[in-house]
Amino acid sequence: MAGKRQRPNGWEYVIKRAGLLDKPIYLTFADEKEGDAFVAKVEKLLDKGIVPTELQAPSRIVTIADLVREYERDAHPKEKDRAALGTIIKSRGTTRLTSIDAGWVDDWISEMKRIDKLAPATIRAKVGALARCTDWGMRKGHVLLPDHPLRTLPEGYAQYTKTDAAIAGEARVDVERDRRLEPGEFEKVSAVIVSGVLPRKQRPLSLDDPKALWCMFVLAVESAMRMREMYTLTLDQVDLAKRTAFLDKTKNGDKRQVPLSSVAVATLTAYLELRTAAGAKGRDVLFPWWDGDTSPKKLHKTTDYLSKLYVGIFEAAECPNLTFHDLRHEATSRLFEKTTLSETQIMKITGHKSHRMMMRYANLRGSDLATRLW
Repeated sequence: MAGKRQRPNGWEYVIKRAGLLDKPIYLTFADEKEGDAFVAKVEKLLDKGIVPTELQAPSRIVTIADLVREYERDAHPKEKDRAALGTIIKSRGTTRLTSIDAGWVDDWISEMKRIDKLAPATIRAKVGALARCTDWGMRKGHVLLPDHPLRTLPEGYAQYTKTDAAIAGEARVDVERDRRLEPGEFEKVSAVIVSGVLPRKQRPLSLDDPKALWCMFVLAVESAMRMREMYTLTLDQVDLAKRTAFLDKTKNGDKRQVPLSSVAVATLTAYLELRTAAGAKGRDVLFPWWDGDTSPKKLHKTTDYLSKLYVGIFEAAECPNLTFHDLRHEATSRLFEKTTLSETQIMKITGHKSHRMMMRYANLRGSDLATRLW
């Protein structure tokens, strides 16, 4: 409840809210009724956690680092953006927000090419992360960017020009992995997992939960789901009768329903029977490596553990330069090769957002296109 007292020049009100207001708000009204009515409205908003714009203290967010910290605290950006913004703070965190204009952005991009020698994809990731951060800052009134130079960059801005390449000493380009399973590699990987042992120079390593490892390997090849999307699956997300897996939250932040092939359904059915027989009936999580903790630290730790484990498996199977994420590329390629689904339909299954990414698979249907000619 606001304090109130009469002063020679009118009625003075003092509004205090710990945790919401940095300091008390002092208001003076010549008319007591007018003051009571205004303060009552303000207190109703404060009860809901809203500080009226006209009573907000001047922004103390001055630099990029200030803005990023506030953005991460209030907006909860994706982990990928957090990582990119962390690197921006190290190199450009002291930059004042009032300095961000077209010239500053151009100089920053040139520095990333000519000094840091970053790949175009990395440059786009950094620029995109800062653009989303400043979008939020503009909505909150922390920064004014009338021309928004991070949003008006020309197409291809991240590509190296001849001048960039001459100064950097090289022209970095995006390297898109196109590793697929070679004939016989699926069987070799399966054999290593089923054996339950990784041969090593000193002492063989026994694999924990080889049945789960094999199930996820098959599911990756058959569904194009990402590793994290699979190891965080719960029982209620999988409907074997309808042959679908429902992903509540994906890397892109969207929900999606993934159809399951007959091979995926058979593999999951067998795995669930073994899982139940082993006494895991009461657990909601499908696979054994994740305990339900959704913190970025826990998820990163689980992903890192499984990624390294599968690399060891692939090496033991003599499948050079194969990573678990390559299985997503393999699965997407198979959708183009073995089905008549449209590109848009496949994107809904895989969760790809960019048609540019899907163009990598266009050549897989060259023969299909030829059959349509007269």
